[in-house]
Amino acid sequence: MKSNNGEAIFTAECSHSFHFHCITSNVKHGNRVCPICRARWKQIPINKSTSRSKSNINFRSLSNHDPYLILQGLSPQQTQSNRDVPSLFQSPEPPIFDDDEHVNPKTEQESVSNGTIDMKTYPEVSSVARSFHFNDFAILIRLKAPVTKQNRNAPVLLDLVTVLDISGSMTGTKIALLKQAMGFVIQNLGPLDRLSVITFSSSARRLFPLRRMTETGKQESLQMINSLVANGGTNIAEALKKGAKVMLDRKFKNPVSGMILLSDGQDTYTNFSPRRNGLNNDQNIILPDCNVQIHTFGFGMDHDANAMHFISEKSGGMFSFIGDENVIQDAFAQCIGGLLSVVVQELRVEVECVHHVLKLKSIKAGSYRVSIDANGRSGLIEVGDLYAEEEREFLVTMDIPVDESCDEMALVKFKVNYTDPIMKTTVTAGGNEDVMISRPETTAGEQMVSIEVDRQRNRLRAASAIAEAQVAAERGDLTAAKAVLDDCCEKLAGSVSACAGDRLCLGLVAELNEMKERMASRELYESSGRAYVLSGLSSHSWQRATARGDSTEETSQIQSYQTPSMVDMVNLSQTMCFSMSPSSSMVKPVVGNSSGKKSR
Repeated sequence: MKSNNGEAIFTAECSHSFHFHCITSNVKHGNRVCPICRARWKQIPINKSTSRSKSNINFRSLSNHDPYLILQGLSPQQTQSNRDVPSLFQSPEPPIFDDDEHVNPKTEQESVSNGTIDMKTYPEVSSVARSFHFNDFAILIRLKAPVTKQNRNAPVLLDLVTVLDISGSMTGTKIALLKQAMGFVIQNLGPLDRLSVITFSSSARRLFPLRRMTETGKQESLQMINSLVANGGTNIAEALKKGAKVMLDRKFKNPVSGMILLSDGQDTYTNFSPRRNGLNNDQNIILPDCNVQIHTFGFGMDHDANAMHFISEKSGGMFSFIGDENVIQDAFAQCIGGLLSVVVQELRVEVECVHHVLKLKSIKAGSYRVSIDANGRSGLIEVGDLYAEEEREFLVTMDIPVDESCDEMALVKFKVNYTDPIMKTTVTAGGNEDVMISRPETTAGEQMVSIEVDRQRNRLRAASAIAEAQVAAERGDLTAAKAVLDDCCEKLAGSVSACAGDRLCLGLVAELNEMKERMASRELYESSGRAYVLSGLSSHSWQRATARGDSTEETSQIQSYQTPSMVDMVNLSQTMCFSMSPSSSMVKPVVGNSSGKKSR
């Protein structure tokens, strides 16, 4: 609702605008269809329960207030005594979101170093005969983040913005579960962590600025969350802009920042889906550049999985699929379990050839940004953040030429640079040890391929097959998509690591088979297959855990990227739920039952 020269203009969720007094006469008898495009409206510009006509309201005097008040036929003064309208609608938002609470400056004096990254390297084989030319020789580097030594007196501090869908489709159980999940998030943030909440339906609104989650902050935040009501359309684009604005305008910054976006529907205001009929239309999505990872959650069977995956992929975040509504709290728990345990930031991996004849052929790193210099002698992988005890594996390939002059050959050396988010210092590790192979005159028999290298090849092979199958499925060829996954399963089953009983390989095969089952029909693919596939692709591309489908035992067996911090937070979620106290509007913790499952 906007004022235009003193006359109210109503814009419906289909984006068509009308004079308020004209459209109210059209819908007062229950007509919810747009006169122009015939779209059925979920939100109409009249409330039958209001005794007096909306057209008698002075819209010029209300033009600075939230449209919610106008749609309900209430003045700002009337809302003071109306408990159904949250107090957050009583004042306009500031033009600049620089009203965030101050961060705690004392934490730097209490900081304790987390230690350094553990680095290991594995050549494909240990020796190559001098007279043999080895094409695509692979070298694996494995990085493992240190165990966190932080405690609640010296934590890595988080700025978290949650962007939550409260459109009409979230009515009922969905919004109740969302409130419960947000209650869990709020209760598990520390007093120095900061939270801001953006809600969106037909428009987007900041509920409150970034505030510290002290006991008072938690109480007020929970009250605001509990007051939410589902109605209206779905405007994801505006919500993302507002979330980014909170991050960009803030005066102060905690060391770690993250955004969570949850939606159960399609954007009804923007041509937001990046894929139509198998074709890329990425120009339809303009993401706000706030340099913050956006972790997206597709809720239920009607969300736009392509758009949600695109948002997360472009921002460096993860896309999770919440097929079972009851596991939304577990999905949020896994996400914040990671964000609250960041021990490495701005990680960069440098690789340099040692022997003068060698050149890098490729660096396989999934979605991470990779560069190789013009002469092929060095390369760089930009990794970013790592959670405590989180691992990353990257595969470097090169050709090993014939060389009759040496008994040993130094191939490459690796070095990492990163920031310790607690100490605020730059750390450099590695670069002193060369990856070596022997060059004997001959090699006796067939050499054993490194299991570690083979595992990584299998991971990359599976990720590539998932991406190829997804493209085929989007163009409507489910038969071809399933054939791609079948072929990959056969190759995985015959690999060295599969023959050795490697759990990752067995899990990849189980995952690909699950994807095939969700491609049994077009209807099944549209309802859950697409989201399941894209969530798996996100997980393997970034080597980070996502929530996928539901919390069944079969799904958990292929969750190979979970960190101990994530596991601990999910376990806490599964033994605790949050319920509305009958005597107040507060969400309060309730201990779970003896079976370890949540009390629903």
